[in-house]
This record gives sequence, structure tokens and C-alpha cells, in this order.
Amino acid sequence: MRLDLGDSIEALEWTVSRWYRWGSFAPGALMGIVPPLVTEKTAVLSDELNHNCIINAIALARPAEKRIYKHLDMGELERSLETAAKTCMRAIIVTDGIFSMRGDHAPLDRIMTLARAYDDGFAENVIVVLDDSHGIGAFGVTGRGTEEYTNSGPADLLVATLGKAFGVNGGYIVAEEAIIRYLRETSPFYIYSNPITPPEAAAAHKAVDILDSPAGATMLMHLRAMTARFKAGLIRRGFETLPGEHPVVPLMLRDTARTTAMVVHLRQNGILATGLNFPVVPKGDEEIRFQISADHTPDDIDAALDALARFAA
Repeated sequence: MRLDLGDSIEALEWTVSRWYRWGSFAPGALMGIVPPLVTEKTAVLSDELNHNCIINAIALARPAEKRIYKHLDMGELERSLETAAKTCMRAIIVTDGIFSMRGDHAPLDRIMTLARAYDDGFAENVIVVLDDSHGIGAFGVTGRGTEEYTNSGPADLLVATLGKAFGVNGGYIVAEEAIIRYLRETSPFYIYSNPITPPEAAAAHKAVDILDSPAGATMLMHLRAMTARFKAGLIRRGFETLPGEHPVVPLMLRDTARTTAMVVHLRQNGILATGLNFPVVPKGDEEIRFQISADHTPDDIDAALDALARFAA
């Protein structure tokens, strides 16, 4: 069963469970679903910049083979599938939809094409697991995330959260009914946890309704405009950022001391942004991670850009 943003609250309750009481909830969901899908003849293929929760889920699962492909390198992913097909019966490709430290997105359309092309080479098929916690609600014309943006069609399992764009609580899995029933019976992270409360479910349903309304479409359009304004302003002022339309916007500084000093400067000017240094990001990829919101105005964006320009001067 695929959960559409316009589905009823009963459908929402069917796919949602509370994996943890705190933090970002998709990590618990990933830890709960990957091990039950892995057998002694399973290969797991993972992007090198996948979120830590994916790395931990793979470690917990102990697959027969673990293959890490270079970031967004579809050629290496294909070679990994070719090699794994010689020894494994099942392949699981797991990827972030939006890479949360950088704001770039997986080429999910190409991943799905590769998965279908190599499906017959595995007796137990190729399964695509997509963690789109940063995409759902903020990416794509209607906020349906990386699947919508890349026009890929649905991944076999979609993992996301109600705790980011929807502002509530709870991680959830979207998949065919047979998979959901299997995970309900085999995932200890689901079996030994508590469900979200009725008020949380109602709040989540209301957030989905807002997103799927004309008001939501207007908010998403404004969010895209503010993101584009900020990125264009960074480039005009000689800063380095990465291409992409997601509202996570990285300012690449590639220097720990400069990153730390700029974060302090921004806070002194009333701007909260997150500095990322090694080991959170690789050495040489030090950055400040900005998150644009639909509440931001053009004046907000310009004030942040002006503060950055004063530091650079």
C-alpha cells in the first residue's frame, strides 16, 4: 500500500509507528527494517555519504556482502550489482533521498532503472530502500520528495519521518501490504516500541492536509523561491555552495577554523546555522549547513547574506 498525501488518517495509522521518543525518527525505522530483510545470501549496496543511521543499520544486519559505491556514482553501483549477482540471491540498494549534510539528492530514477535491469539476476530480487526524511514535505512540486522530483516511481520501501517538514513526531515506512505485515511481525524496533499518540496522529494528518492544499502549494513555491534567492546570493558574493533545489543549503568553507569562526559571527548577528567539521563530514568538506524555511522572507534571506558578506570582508 502506497501512502498518498491525500489518504485518510486510517492509512496514515496503517504505516506509522513510533520508533523512538526523541530526535529524528527515521534512524530507528532504518535500524528496524534493514536487518529483517537481510539473509545470509544478501548483498547490501550503499552510497558512501548515506546517513549514519543507514551505516548502523547495515552493520546490525551483517549482510553477506556490503558494497559502498562512490557518492551518486551509478557506474560503480552497476558494477557492484554485477559482482554481487555472482554470489548473492538478494540485493538491497539503500540510499538517502536527500543527503542531509549537502542538500543534494539521489538520482532515484537511475537507481530504480538499474534495480529493475538487474532484478532477474537475483533469485530473490533487487530491493530499493529510500530514506527520504529530508525530502518528504519539502522537495518536489507538491512536496512528495525525491520520488516526485526524479519521476522515478515508488521505491520498494520508503522511510521518512513526521518530525521534520510535518513538525510532529514518529518515523514511518511505506511499502506493499505484504512487506508492512512482515515487518510488523519481525522488527523488534516496532514490536517493542510504543505507537504515536492519537493527538500526534491527528496533528500529522492535519499537516498532511495543509501540505496537500492550495496553501501548501503556495508555501512550497515560496520555499523554492527563498532557497534560490539564498543560493544565488551566496554565489554572487563569491561563496561556494553545491547545486540543487533542496532547502538545505551548504556553504562550503573547507576549513575547520574558518567554519567555527563564521558560526560564531552569524550567531552574534542573530542567525542560527550549523557548522559541520570532521568527523561529521570528511576532512576538506567543512561547511555551514543552512536550512531555509517557508517562514523566511526576502528580508530574512538578505540579512543572512549581508552578515556573511561582512564576515568575508
